[in-house]
Amino acid sequence: MTQRIREFFDYLRFERNLSSNTVESYQRDLSDFMTFVQTQGIDEDDDSVIRYLQYLRQHDKAPATQARRLAALKAYYRFLVSDQIRLDDPTELLRGPKQNRPLPHVLSVDEVTRLLESPDLKTPMGIRDRAMLELLYATGLRVSELCHLTMNDWWLDPPKVRCVGKGAKERYVPLGRMAAQWLMRYVDQVRPQLAKNSRESLLFLNRQGRGLSRQGFWKLLKKHASKAHITQDITPHMIRHSFATHLLENGADLRAVQEMLGHQDISTTQIYTHVNQQRLRPIYDQTHPRA
Repeated sequence: MTQRIREFFDYLRFERNLSSNTVESYQRDLSDFMTFVQTQGIDEDDDSVIRYLQYLRQHDKAPATQARRLAALKAYYRFLVSDQIRLDDPTELLRGPKQNRPLPHVLSVDEVTRLLESPDLKTPMGIRDRAMLELLYATGLRVSELCHLTMNDWWLDPPKVRCVGKGAKERYVPLGRMAAQWLMRYVDQVRPQLAKNSRESLLFLNRQGRGLSRQGFWKLLKKHASKAHITQDITPHMIRHSFATHLLENGADLRAVQEMLGHQDISTTQIYTHVNQQRLRPIYDQTHPRA
């Protein structure tokens, strides 16, 4: 069983090109299933999957957790069938619980403006932070994509950035005028001070001259949100949500937003149309004569 799982994870990494975070999530979910099988003293057979799902429901696991665990098992058993280790897939007819997908939280345009203007521009780190925040809001990149940008991943004619998203898929995103200006200021004035190693290719660096981590960016985002008096519990992904929602509010095409976000399925992008509709309701109630 251990050898099978090891081969499955190699398949996820090298054939499906999934990120290390996604593979680690599969590892945790499969480990939980294997632990259940062992502690219950049962064999890994068709019935064990059903019993495991029943166990999750009985222990009040959230629908999203149940669905994720089932998705990991489905991927695992599909792999076993494709490699002819098993003849059948015991998860083929199983369906996860129905989920009410929550709408993403977004910042208002005013909150975004306050956030972008919060770094102290008298310091090198403030200029770096302003460039990162401007770039994140201008492109809707995931924070992991932002942290992995290199000096060869952006252009000014025309302004754009290249990033590698989920599944190692490459995409190009236009870069706004303001973001391009702050990026140039950072690269010209600040990055040379931070780069201790001339061979370092990452675009955004910390004080030690190394690439900025996701955790490092999260901390500085919290700091600037507090300074900007943003009361929401802000996350890096909230800026991505705000990018998409503000584009749609101003008439952007849904397919164009899908391409910029790097969504494989447009149904993932459509969640932002629901956010837009929700935000229109109070405006309608306040302005329509017969609301």
